[in-house]
This record gives sequence, structure tokens and C-alpha cells, in this order.
Amino acid sequence: MGTGFYISKVVGIVGMIVGAGALATIIGLSVVYSQEKAKNDNNNNQVSPTSGGSTAKPPVTTPVPSNELWDKYRLPQTLVPDQYNVTLRPHLTPNATGVYIFEGDTTVEFQCVEATDLILIHSNKLDYKTLENKQWARLTAVNGAIAPSITSSRLQTVTQYLVLHLDGKLVKGQRYRLFMEFIGELSDDLGGFYRSEYFENGLKKVVATTQMQPTDARKAFPCFDEPAMKAIFHITLIHDEGTVALSNSEEKESSPMIIDGKALRKTVFKPTEKMSTYLLAFIVSEFGFINNTIDGVLIRIFARKPAIEAGQGDYALSKTGPILKFFETYYNSSYPLPKSDQIALPDFNAGAMENWGLITYRETALLYDEEYSSNSNKQRIATIIAHELAHMWFGNLVTLRWWNDLWLNEGFASYVEYLGAHEAEPDWNVKDLIVLSDVHRVFAVDALASSHPLSSKEEDIQKPAQISELFDAISYSKGASVLRMLSDFLTEDIFAKGLQTYLKEFQFGNAVYTDLWRHLQTAASGLELPGTVDTIMNTWVLQMGFPVVTINTATGAVSQQHFLLDPDSEVTVPSEFNYEWIVPMRWMKSVGGEQPLTWLDAKSKTFEAMKTTGNNWVLANLDVVGYYRVNYDDANWDRLLNTLSTTHTAIRVINRAQLVDDAFNLARAKIITTVRALDTTKYLSSEREYMPWESAISNLDFFYLMFDRSEVYGPMQDYLRKQVVPLFQHYKTITGNWNTIPTGHMDQYNEVNAISLACKTGHIECQNLATEWFKDWMVTDVNKIHPNLRSTVYCNAIAAGGAAEWDFAWGKFRNATIATEAEKLRTALSCTKQTWLLNRYLEYTLDPEMIRKQDATSTIIYIAGNVVGQPLAWDFMRSRWSYIFNQYGGGSFSFSNLINGVTERFSTEFELQQLRQFKADNSDVGFGSGTLAVDQSIERTIANMKWISENKANVLNWFVAAGKP
Repeated sequence: MGTGFYISKVVGIVGMIVGAGALATIIGLSVVYSQEKAKNDNNNNQVSPTSGGSTAKPPVTTPVPSNELWDKYRLPQTLVPDQYNVTLRPHLTPNATGVYIFEGDTTVEFQCVEATDLILIHSNKLDYKTLENKQWARLTAVNGAIAPSITSSRLQTVTQYLVLHLDGKLVKGQRYRLFMEFIGELSDDLGGFYRSEYFENGLKKVVATTQMQPTDARKAFPCFDEPAMKAIFHITLIHDEGTVALSNSEEKESSPMIIDGKALRKTVFKPTEKMSTYLLAFIVSEFGFINNTIDGVLIRIFARKPAIEAGQGDYALSKTGPILKFFETYYNSSYPLPKSDQIALPDFNAGAMENWGLITYRETALLYDEEYSSNSNKQRIATIIAHELAHMWFGNLVTLRWWNDLWLNEGFASYVEYLGAHEAEPDWNVKDLIVLSDVHRVFAVDALASSHPLSSKEEDIQKPAQISELFDAISYSKGASVLRMLSDFLTEDIFAKGLQTYLKEFQFGNAVYTDLWRHLQTAASGLELPGTVDTIMNTWVLQMGFPVVTINTATGAVSQQHFLLDPDSEVTVPSEFNYEWIVPMRWMKSVGGEQPLTWLDAKSKTFEAMKTTGNNWVLANLDVVGYYRVNYDDANWDRLLNTLSTTHTAIRVINRAQLVDDAFNLARAKIITTVRALDTTKYLSSEREYMPWESAISNLDFFYLMFDRSEVYGPMQDYLRKQVVPLFQHYKTITGNWNTIPTGHMDQYNEVNAISLACKTGHIECQNLATEWFKDWMVTDVNKIHPNLRSTVYCNAIAAGGAAEWDFAWGKFRNATIATEAEKLRTALSCTKQTWLLNRYLEYTLDPEMIRKQDATSTIIYIAGNVVGQPLAWDFMRSRWSYIFNQYGGGSFSFSNLINGVTERFSTEFELQQLRQFKADNSDVGFGSGTLAVDQSIERTIANMKWISENKANVLNWFVAAGKP
């Protein structure tokens, strides 16, 4: 699954959206999907099927013992499905009670592998009671054998089962067919079979669509809803005339039919390949499409008809073919399906979902309009398409056996998305950006004592909420980072070779992550390593965190230790590796250049080659291919800083970004001084490259979080304004006074940084520029602001303005027909300094007519990112938590993002007590996928308090001195 508000991570680079006095960039950590809240009502809700003409037994009222199979979250290994026949009819208009519903029936054919008189099949929020007078459940045996009768049934809502009791045992080795009819609500909760709405020419249109991952196929039809329970699916959709039906496989036939006098259409699809339930998709809409065929594969882009007609699907169509062909070569395997449909949905919680043959997207993740979409919007589309297409093999063709290995599925796609996007846009140099978007981003989470390992034990991941909690930055970004490291030390050729044999062995089946290690080990035969692939990678996969490697260039001594942002925090999770890693080190000397790969496979070792004399310096973790930070002795730090200030181009661009990021985080961990970290920014007045600037801005965001309410704020603004004005003037010059856009991909990003930071730090020329552009739009109703610059210009103009500017932007947001433009406006609306406007905006987040449910979480976080809005967002979240959790727990709210985002600025004893009280007050309500985020927020607040008390005076003095003209 691709990330949402990123959403997760954000796939691609998002421009810095900050106001003059507002907080810096908000980084969405994870994508948390369908959050299933526990039901306390009626664990034994009875439904009464009839079978073979017999009468159903009365409801069972005896309490169910907790050790029964139906009280366990994992299916018993007694029945294995082979194929399903599923027929669904979504109603795109509400019934007499105002509810949208869908009707369906399914026949699942399964084999009995262990004799049993019980059938457990997943079912959640499906209704069988209204069918009590019909034979809604029937069991028959294949090949004429006699099947037991269903004697009673019930819905076990906590574990989400339909429980069917039989009057005899199913026979081992025999095949059976279970037919069931059901009704479900086509709700707007963004999970299972759900409803998305939009307006076209003033008319409301309804889309019936799906999001099954991880555990919501059971909301669409009763099924064995575990990834290892692969089967073939025969899908039939009954839908209104004038609508288009889509599913994973090709359409087989479509014919008109009439039900209760209503003209309908019955569309039957060809059987799918053997696949997991979470990858199913079926959609009914009035969308249009464009198409192309490459080497026999039909590629189609679906979206709202006006979007298709405006050419917004053209970019995605043009890039899907090249990316698909790249992965065919990379995997040495033909695309397994005859078609690749991609569809942009108005309401979608994730960034995208890799349904096999029918990939679903947020509109912002698939649709591109040159007049409205920015450079970062285009990159987001390319990388997300690559992410989802990578899954067509890795995840879909070969599927991990259970969700505890989710990290490998999502981490792999999050790594190779950069390879696929590079193939589509080779001039972007996009592969380097994984360092900023994934490596550095996840370091911040993995450096907490409350982090967790990549791989969990299978028995520890049972409940839907536990599964949802895995969709976080660790699974996506750390997974991507360690796999990139693995590919580097094995070499890309060996990595690809092992991957190819892995896919060939397990195609159409399931695997565990160690199966991949085994194939990589075979491919790496003859390569000299300090251990097996399994031995090396276990140190990165089975324990949380990462090391800081310290190099003493006077002695050649190199050591490692577990890196913690708060060195005083207590790590309560034991590690069989004692927090020691087998570390591959790529490094160089200023005299002598790049050196051979060196392995640190102990707590400490001495490498004579790392000794230096004179002005010669050592730089380790070249291109940040390793998942670790690097510290040096003071003399080597001095030599590196001197090089930055005199000839910074002698150090690679990525490593300049690394030096800044490592230094600030080493200072947070009290390994080096904060003053030393701040010294790495002194050279920035001469820096013109994007990555070092982005690294510095990202790290200085923490200083804004800690000090934008204190006396440090003014001197900090003075210093940063002095550093950024040369960059601002550079872009003013090369763009002809802002009349053109830089040609380079990274340069376009850095122009946004220059304007954003210059305006944020109070550079009058920049602020006037932003407000004048915005006022011109208000007066002429013609938007002349380049799409790349709109986010930062909108934000700064709204921050400087009042109700008139806010209401103008709100009106444009409400009437926006381009999703990327609506996104820019929605974000910028959070930048106002008017408290009453921010409070009103917060209220809008709980009204789907104002803010779509998919956007509610990120909107609240954006508001919390504004120094004026943060306490408002905190009060809002606390006072509404029970409502938010219960009403939005079905998939539209990312609780982990919400809790982390709203509490990120906390740094006082009072805020810590409020946070602890919030945890205590809502223990009965729960936090779902945000449970870990609450503890992380408490840990982060304590660390922030200590950091301020230890650093405030020195930081203030440094900024005062450095900010002088």
C-alpha cells in the first residue's frame, strides 16, 4: 500500500508549508489503515440459517468459553479455500431509511484438511438477520457426497466471525461448497466495500469502491480473510445502467437485466489468479478512462470524466508502461496479468492500494494537471505508481504468509519505487531522495526507546488493530532503508538475482522473510561477507533501533552503540544481539578518495586505514547507503567543518546533507554539543543544492518547535534570515525576478525552500512578494502563481492576512475541481494567525460536507503545526477524543499521525501532565492504532524538556552571536 497523508510517509517531497510565525513542515509518519474498534455489544448475535429444508435450532444463549476457537483471532487450520463465486449489487441511491446498501451472495469452495463440525469464516458488519426466512446459508459437498446440515449460527463480533455449527463432521480430504446471502451497508467509512461521493455539473455522484487491506474483505463478503488463504475469485457485479463495473480481472461478459422493474447490468469477470483476499477490488462508477496497450498488456487510467477529459490521467498513462517494463526486467518475470487498471478516487484513506490488476489511488496520487500541479505533485505520482506496480510481483504474486512480515512487503516497495521512478524520469536523480524521505525521516522514530523491531513474532500480531499498527514508518521507511543497504553490500546484480529466484519459487503462493534471505544467500555464493545474509540481516530486522558508529581518526578505533535521542531513556525491550549490529561501512579520505567496503562486526575494532594526519579527513557512510549515524573525534569534525566553509563541493551533496542531519541528532543525544551542530549551518549562505538545505531546514524545525514561544525565537530568525537571503537572491536572479522556473528537478525544490524560509524568517521582500501575488489573484480572479510556489505563497499570504484572505481561499478550496490544488489550499488554510478562524476550521474537520473524511487527520495536524493553532488542536482533540475514536475509527483517521502531530511541540511539565492525563482519561475509550504513539509522545515530551533545560542558554548565545551582520 502506498502511503497517504503520508501520509506516510509522504511519497515524494512536499514543499515546506509554513507561515511567517508558524511551525515548520509536518511529516506524516505512517499510513494507518482500517482501524477496527472493539464492539462491546452482543458478542453472540444470533442468525438463523436453514439448510436442506431443516429448521434452525433456537439461539444459543450459554456464554461462550474464552478458549473456544471462535474467540481466537486466527483461523483454525481445518479448512482451506480454493475458489469463491461472489455476486454483489451495490445500490447507488439510499433506501427508504436513507441508508446506502449492497446485496450479495457468495459460494466458497474449500477443502477440509482436518475433520471438524464447525465452520468459522470471517464476517464483519454484514447482515444475515434480514434474510432469516430464506435459506441464506447452505452447505453441500462436491462430487455428490452428503454434507452435514448447519444447525445454528451466530456472529462473533469481537473476533469478526460468522460461526456455523454442524450436525456432523466434515470429512478430511473432502471438498465442500458453502453458499451464503448477505446485506451490507455501503457506508462512507473508507473500508471494505464503501461509498465515495463527488459532484459533477451540480449533481451528486456515488462510487461503490473497495479498500480491503488489511482486514476488511470480511466487510464486503464472508471469506477466509487471511493472506495465506489464497484462492481464485469469480466476481460478478450487478449495477445500474450507465455505470462501469471493474474488478481485478478482465470483463468476461456484460448483459442487461431487470430486477423489480429497474434496468440493470450484470457484468461477469474472468477468474482471477490465485490471490489473497486483501488484494481484491470491485468498483462501480460513472468514470471515464484513457488507455494504451504495451506488449499485450492493457493499461487504463480511470477517473472522474471531467478529470479524464482535461487530460489529468495522461501523465500516469505515459509513465505506467515504462515502469511496468522496468519491473519485468528487474524481476525477470512477465507482468502476471493481462491488464493494469489504475483508478483515482475522490475518497480514499491511503495514498494508493496495490489491488492486483486494479490499483486504487487518491486523486492527488494519480492525477496531474500542468496548470495546477507542482513538481512535487508529479514526483509523488511517479513514485506511488512505481510503488504499487512493484507490488504486482512482490506482495501479490508472492505474498507474505502473515502480517508480522508486512515490513518486507512495504519496505521493499518503498525502496524500489525510487528505482522505478528513476526509470520513468531519469533526469530527476530521484534515487538520492530516499535519504531525505525515508532514511532520515525514520531515524527520528527508530531513535526512541519506544520503537519496535521490523519483524514481529507471528503470535504477537493477532487483532485487526495490532495489524493496522504495523503500517508505520518503521515498516515502510526503515524497511526500505535496510533493504537498500542490503542491495548495496551484496551489489544490485546479486540482490536482483536472488529476488528473481525467490519470486519464481513462491509465485502464486506465500513466503516468510527468511525465504528471501535464503535466495539472496545462494545468489551471493562466492561473495566475501562477515557472515550469512541471515546472520547479518537479523541484527537489523530482529532488534529495534540502529547504531551510531564513532570513528577516532587519531587511533583508527571504530566503535558502535545503540543510538537514542534521549540517552537517559530506558530501553525495556531486551535484544538477543545486545544492541550490536553487523555494520557495512563505505567511506573515503580526502586524500585517497573512496576506500574498500569495511565491516564493523563487533562493538569496537581498530582499522589502521582510518588513521589520518594533517588536514586529511575521513567521511563514512558514503551516500548514506548504511542505516546508521556517524560520529568522529573533535579533530576530524573540525576538518570537515572547515571543508564545508571553504570548499564544500569537495564533499558529496548527499553527505553534506548527512553531516548536517547527523550532527543535529548527535547533539540531541548529547554525543556532541548543540553548538557543534549549529556550526554545520554556517556554510549554508554559500550552499545552492537542495539536499543539504532541506536537511538543515528539517532539523531546524525542531528548534522552532522548542523555541517559537521563547526569547530564542527572535535571534534565531535573524540568523536564519541572514543565511537564506543569498539563496533567495540566487533564485530571484536565475529566474529573472521570479518570471521563470529553474530547469532542474532539485533546483525547483530548492527555490521553494528559499521562498518558504525567507518569508518564514521575516524577509520583507519575500513577504511582500507573497502577499502581492495573492492579492492579485483575489482582485483579478486569475491565478498567476506557479504551481510549484502556490503552497508557500498561499500559506504566507493567509498568515499575513485576515478573514478576507481566509474566506477567499476557503471559497477556492470548496470549488476546486483539481485535487492537487484543493490540497494546497486545504493546507494553507491552517496558516492563519486568527484564533477564531482556526477554531472554525477545526470544527469543519468533523463535518464530511466541509472536509472529506480522508483529509480530517492531516487537517488537524496542519493546524497543530501552526504555533497559534497547536493549543487549539490539542484542546479540540482531547475534548472530542471519544467521538473521534468511535465515529472515525473505521479507517478515516490515522490516530498515530494525529497524536504525534498534535503533541510534537510539547516541552513543558504542564504539557507532560496534560498528556499523561489524556492517556488516563481515555483508557476506557482506547487509542487503537495510536496506542504506541501516546507512549512515544510522552517519551518525546520528557526528552524535549531535558533538551531545553540543557541547551537553551547556549543556543540563545550562539544565535545572538551568529546572527549579527
